[in-house]
Amino acid sequence: MRKLIVSEFLSLDGVMQAPGGADEDTEGGFRHGGWTMPYWHDDIGRSFVELMGNVDAFLLGRKTYVIHANAFEPMPIGDFFGDLMNTPAKYVVSKTLEQPIWRNTTIIRDNVVETIRKLKAAPGKDIITDGSHQLVHTLLEQDLVDELHLLLYPLLLGSGKKLLPERVHATFRLKAATPYPSGVVGLHYERERK
Repeated sequence: MRKLIVSEFLSLDGVMQAPGGADEDTEGGFRHGGWTMPYWHDDIGRSFVELMGNVDAFLLGRKTYVIHANAFEPMPIGDFFGDLMNTPAKYVVSKTLEQPIWRNTTIIRDNVVETIRKLKAAPGKDIITDGSHQLVHTLLEQDLVDELHLLLYPLLLGSGKKLLPERVHATFRLKAATPYPSGVVGLHYERERK
């Protein structure tokens, strides 16, 4: 069975909202977008490339899908990061997206949990989810997450969308902790199931 990996940027107080840019997600009046930028280190990028080495599919919510599509679809074939992001299959959960805007996309409109279970059972490499706040909550609530790859940033944001939903009980085992020179810590957890 394929692993489903949730890979997220996370503040110390559990916020995952708008890590990449000021206008990325201002929902709820969030004004701290782009909070990861001062902490970038090339080793973080290398870790992501390594993680993507065994990934052949993205599973995303509509908002994250659109942000990624607008950033990566225009990149030409042969661009290293463009190829890394554009080559995998994309599965987007949306009732409102009318047509795919990113190559290799399948839209999941109905029976989301059942469809994801089938996707995990199909042949292939790992499936990765990032951003996608509502989708990640559903995945955790339905016990579909096999691994968490969290980049923990040394700041408090005070408000914003939280990674972890309330009232979910699950046990994860720490597989690795990697400190980066900028103060970020990479945390890799595996789901423990009995």
